Amino acid sequence: MDVIASTKSFKIKLRRKHDFNVEAFLDFPGVARRVVEYRRSQKIFIQGDPARCVMYIQKGGVRLTVVNAVGKEAVVALLGPGDFFGEGCLAGQTNCTATAIATTPTTILSIAKNEMICMLHKERALTERFMSYVLSRNIRIEEDLIDQLFNSCEKRLARTLLMLARFGKESEPHKLVPKISQEMLAEMIGTTRGRVNFFMNKFRKLGFVHYNGGLEVDHSLLSVILHE
Repeated sequence: MDVIASTKSFKIKLRRKHDFNVEAFLDFPGVARRVVEYRRSQKIFIQGDPARCVMYIQKGGVRLTVVNAVGKEAVVALLGPGDFFGEGCLAGQTNCTATAIATTPTTILSIAKNEMICMLHKERALTERFMSYVLSRNIRIEEDLIDQLFNSCEKRLARTLLMLARFGKESEPHKLVPKISQEMLAEMIGTTRGRVNFFMNKFRKLGFVHYNGGLEVDHSLLSVILHE
């Protein structure tokens, strides 16, 4: 079967399934992409590198960090399977504004800018999925700003832990948070490691988090955010 016939068959399957499977589409023959495996702590790209590709996380996790003019580093996002990043190149961004680092052994689909633009024009289902992700991420950025401006560091820490455990996602929450240091959590919520340590001990005593071969987050941690 040639590529054109295969593509037609694939599109029919997509129409029959109301849910679009991004991973299946990007894996389909004829789509120009690279699958790259990264080791834990390996850099995917560095702040200032040319922005040429949109990345899609198949497996693992990615940390995005930025460094200012005086060398101070901040963690701006922790991403997981199903997340896109590097999409700024589609809006004319010529250089990467952050450094991307694999937090665990990670598999990435790298799609060249022009190929991604072509796919978005041709495939409505992919466009809807991608736009939904971008809009959700923009909402998350606004919520992060509000969180920093108006909430205590205790609430900011609780919200960050719940997001890392992927509570609120369509799929079942992971509960087990990816390996992350208290220093990194402090960077993410804008406080000191000492304060993070204090609240983590408090959460553990209250049963909101558990250490059992890793950090597990209980849904009861939501009470910290909801409590006035």
